[in-house]
Amino acid sequence: MNRPIPSADVQDVLASTSDLWEEMRGGRLFFTGGTGFFGAWLLETFVHANKALQLGAKAVVLTRNVAGFHGKLPHLVNEPCLEFVEGDVRGFAFPGGHFSHVIHGAATSAREIDPLEMVETVVDGTRLVLTFAKLRGVRKFLLISSGAVYGTQPEHLPRIPETYDGSPDPTKPSSAYGESKRIAEVLGGIYAVGGGMEVKVARCFSFSGPLLPIDAHFAFGNFLRDVLHGTPITIQGDGTSLRSYLYAGDLAAWLYTLLFKGQNGHAYNVGSEEAVSILDLAKVFCAELSFSPGFVLAKTAIADAPRHRYIPSCAKAQGLGLTQTIPLPAQIQKSFQWLNDGIAS
Repeated sequence: MNRPIPSADVQDVLASTSDLWEEMRGGRLFFTGGTGFFGAWLLETFVHANKALQLGAKAVVLTRNVAGFHGKLPHLVNEPCLEFVEGDVRGFAFPGGHFSHVIHGAATSAREIDPLEMVETVVDGTRLVLTFAKLRGVRKFLLISSGAVYGTQPEHLPRIPETYDGSPDPTKPSSAYGESKRIAEVLGGIYAVGGGMEVKVARCFSFSGPLLPIDAHFAFGNFLRDVLHGTPITIQGDGTSLRSYLYAGDLAAWLYTLLFKGQNGHAYNVGSEEAVSILDLAKVFCAELSFSPGFVLAKTAIADAPRHRYIPSCAKAQGLGLTQTIPLPAQIQKSFQWLNDGIAS
């Protein structure tokens, strides 16, 4: 939907990061992945902070389809602090001039994409953006990675820390995303050594909020879609998998904090530590939204079968003062209200 993120949410992000933005005064930020869910929240926050704090900063946004971005977020098109350049992250013409910061989020976790294209986008794109950043004198670089780098989380490990040394199975094409992100992090680590540019890594887990796709492989988004359409919430599996959800406002605040305050060469988990099964998530949806059609399970749970778990330990991020401020029930209410308001308007 081509509507702004709620202004109250953007103001909350700035309120929690207001003491960090001074280093962006007169600065220039290069964005990749600015048209996706993460990117939209980051751009909205940047524009608001730039105006509210009178930073005089600029941002250049790389996108494969400028017209498509204009259709998705038209209210940002004429913002004087934003410049949009068209190009593929795997081979783009380097914008001229000095840049102070980079947020590199261009990638795709879409399941339908060819695994080879996935690898090329993540690995080749990261290498090119790092090369660009070094040439343009960038001081701080945030690489947006994923909890997929850990591979399957052991059932006995309730929350997965950054020190866990597991990995995806490299023999499976389905591991292309996680393995690509691992290589991207290695590239970032290489550039973090030797001084001149700080490289920080955000390993992102599961999220909620306005602009979350409602027709992809995100259970939270798909549940929103089902409620919006008035059809029973469909749980594709047996409902036993465990996830946790961080609201996009918290996500944006965490990512900017990592860009400005994160330690060079370090990775930080980004997400919520509050585990919920997919079945219980559906139940909370029904309770919070008074949704009478209820839910249906596609599969029956097998007794004593291992539960798939995707839950981060965020102690390292908490050491930077980062916390989850929006609990799950409020995430559901806020996300659905934004969607429903869009239908009504």
